[in-house]
Amino acid sequence: MVIKGVLFDFSGTLFRIEPVRDWLAAVLREEGVDVPAEVFERYVTGLTEACALPGGPPPLRVPERLAGAMSRRDLSAALHREAYTGLARGVALPDPGLYDALYDRHMRPEAWLPYPDASEVLAGLRRAGIAVGVVSNIGWDLRPVFRAHGLDALVDAYVLSFEHGLQKPAAGLFRTACTLIGRDPGEVVMVGDDRIADGGAAALGCEVRFVDHLPVPDRPDGLRSLGLVPG
Repeated sequence: MVIKGVLFDFSGTLFRIEPVRDWLAAVLREEGVDVPAEVFERYVTGLTEACALPGGPPPLRVPERLAGAMSRRDLSAALHREAYTGLARGVALPDPGLYDALYDRHMRPEAWLPYPDASEVLAGLRRAGIAVGVVSNIGWDLRPVFRAHGLDALVDAYVLSFEHGLQKPAAGLFRTACTLIGRDPGEVVMVGDDRIADGGAAALGCEVRFVDHLPVPDRPDGLRSLGLVPG
């Protein structure tokens, strides 16, 4: 196969959200809330177990009151906020304003780190004339994250679920991405970390390659090892 286009997932593929501990600590600091160390640790454990940090692992058990919002969370900004602030509210934090502050924090560029080889691979694809798209199940605009980390100029198109009313693995989302980057699906590789969601591109005729959703220090060359860049 001659690769003429590559589509990338966002979270767990090109970028990784900060750890729960750092997420909570940053918000408490910014909001001027001091808690004892043992209480902080209890909050970290509770938020981790609730899977309240967007971009982290999905919860194994969803409270019934949140089931609808969670299943459709990537179709609108309102549902995404409702779902994740709802999960966080399962942990009794000292100030009710912290739930929205935590949610807002996760959308900020400083809450995300690119994987070590992301810039290298994206730049190599650009030099080779290979079109690049980002296809993400998400409830907010991730473009500022790419701009802040200097990667926006290396992306030709963004296809975000909440902007199109479709969630991966729906073939229509990948079809839109292929159209926007001007490539036939049979010339395109989809790269992601979710075998089901990202694997949906195969139904359209794309080749699919996977990386592991690991902490940034633990995956220094996962993208590079896929052999996407010629030569």
